[in-house]
Order: sequence, then structure tokens, then C-alpha cells
Amino acid sequence: MARVKNGATTKARHKKVLKQAKGYFGSRHRLYKTAKEQLMHSGQYAFKDRKLKKRDFRKLWITRINAACRENGISYSRFMEGLSKAGIEINRKMLSEIAINDPKAFRELVKMAQDGKAGKIQKQEVVKEEKKATTKKEEKKETVKEKVDYSKLTVAELKEQAKAKKIEGYTSMKKAELIAALEN
Repeated sequence: MARVKNGATTKARHKKVLKQAKGYFGSRHRLYKTAKEQLMHSGQYAFKDRKLKKRDFRKLWITRINAACRENGISYSRFMEGLSKAGIEINRKMLSEIAINDPKAFRELVKMAQDGKAGKIQKQEVVKEEKKATTKKEEKKETVKEKVDYSKLTVAELKEQAKAKKIEGYTSMKKAELIAALEN
């Protein structure tokens, strides 16, 4: 029997590494050993920089918000404090977008922040409004739940719903009978 050698496998592995190292400077894209070493470092840099990217964007958003706040006569820290006291929860990314694209809306936010800092707007008032909004959403969800398409459900799911609605004899019913009983 012929001896099996690893030449083809090794060549394929080297080729794969060199293909990934394409564009690197000097021997880092030509020689397997240096290319592999550089790829390992590149992977570490990429991982680290994916984490740093979040930090860099947050810095950028804060800088943009600060610039817009200064134009409206308030500092960034006082603006953010006022927003939190007023109960307005907007993330920095959205605030920076508003500051760039809609200066009028940002001016209104600044006024609300100033009122919140002065104590004119309190967090509790806003929270109550949010609770009312959630109850309206829940009511809408309940009405949607009533309009269920039973034909798409499995027999097991239909039997569970029949059990919840306390329909007698649901265990021996077929799918069509279950659907008819649930729709009534």
C-alpha cells in the first residue's frame, strides 16, 4: 500500500494563510511563517479595535452634543443632568443625530433640560404617561390575540388553547373540530 504524505494538505493550509495575508508589507505576504505570525497579530488588533470602536463613537457623540449645547448656552453636563431630572431618556447617538439634523428639536430638548434642572418638570410625571402608554399597547395586544388564525396552529397547540378555554371533550377531537370549537 502506498504511503500517504501530507504535502497537499500542507500546501493548502499555507495557501489559505498567504491568501489572508494578501496586501501585507514585505515578507509578511510572501513567507508562510511571517504571514501566519502577522495574521495572529492582526486578529488581536481587530478584536481590540472592535471594542475600542464603541468607545470612540461614544466620544464623538458626546463631542457633537457638547458643541450643540454650547450653541444653545448650556454645558453638556448640565444638559444631561436636566434631561435625567426631566425623565427624558434618549441615548447619546440619537441626541447627536438630532443636534446635527434638527436644531429646532434640539433647542426644545435644551429648554426641557433647563426646566428639568430648575425643577419645573419632574421625572414622575413622565413615568405616569409611559405607564398609560403601555396599558394602551397591552389593550391592543389583547385585541390582536383574539384574532388568531387557528388553521396555522398544530393540534397540540389547539388542544392547549381548548384546555385554557375549558372546552369539554377536546382530547378526542380532530383538528377541524378543535378549530370550530375554538372559533365559537
